[in-house]
Amino acid sequence: MDLIKIAQETFHIEADALYKAAERLDQNFLNAIALILETKGKLIITGVGKSGLVGAKMAATFASTGTSSFFLHPTEALHGDLGMIGKEDTLLAISSSGESEELTKILPHIKRFDIPLIGLTGNKSSTLGSYADVFLDISVEKEACPLGAAPTTSTTLTMALGDALAVALMEKRGFRQEDFASFHPGGSLGKKLFVKIKDLMRTEDLPVIHASATLKEAIVRMSEGKLGTVLIVDASDRFIAILSDGDLRRALMQEGFSLDHLAIEYASRDPKSYTNTDLLASDALEIIEKSRIQLLPITNDRGNIIGVLHIHDLINAGIKSK
Repeated sequence: MDLIKIAQETFHIEADALYKAAERLDQNFLNAIALILETKGKLIITGVGKSGLVGAKMAATFASTGTSSFFLHPTEALHGDLGMIGKEDTLLAISSSGESEELTKILPHIKRFDIPLIGLTGNKSSTLGSYADVFLDISVEKEACPLGAAPTTSTTLTMALGDALAVALMEKRGFRQEDFASFHPGGSLGKKLFVKIKDLMRTEDLPVIHASATLKEAIVRMSEGKLGTVLIVDASDRFIAILSDGDLRRALMQEGFSLDHLAIEYASRDPKSYTNTDLLASDALEIIEKSRIQLLPITNDRGNIIGVLHIHDLINAGIKSK
């Protein structure tokens, strides 16, 4: 038995179904989009079994891309949760056969409340197809399952159609990366597009010394700050130099080295800094990586230090550069 060949055949069957479904998209798809856009309430997804599992995924995708949505199991709807559907909502029901008993039982009640219904089914003449205000065809020639029993091709097609609806709605609404990030603040994309410098920078107990400080004083402050760096400011508290542990090691190799010398003698002048705390943390990480530094001082418009952003803080927060 060639299992690789069987797996490849599964891909080919499902891919072929997707191509054919793409070719038969028509005005009904546009009508579904228009109906969802006109919905003042929520888009409620319902379905039973595998269709229900796909529907739950679809609801999550809609909700995260600008279309307020949730999944409602038809059995729960029959036992009280039908009240969760309001007159300003739209129902999207999924059933390959269009005859799922639990689903068809709620359809008369949906029409009684005059709630718009989008039906995803492979049979337009079915109960679901007959009740639907908009019919979307999810029929397939064959399931990838060799027994023709387990929903495989049909669930793949249904999920793809849900994605197509979500993507079309995103385009129609002008849904941007920033909008997506606001719905996914904890995800990697959300962190990349939403978390800013001001959310992660350290603002307390910063390792700052004045230009008059000695190297000995700088080492003490560096140890207290636990950042491997001290920031040097002038008499007006403007940021003018930075002394890293690398600078310190190089200073030790110089002839005439003394802890009584001024720290600024061994510091890096005109160091990299940034003033815009609304800069995305992912952009800040890119600056840090390109500049080959570990610490990015943050200053105000007068050049005073207001915080620091360490590469370790960015990494620990799950920030990745673009």
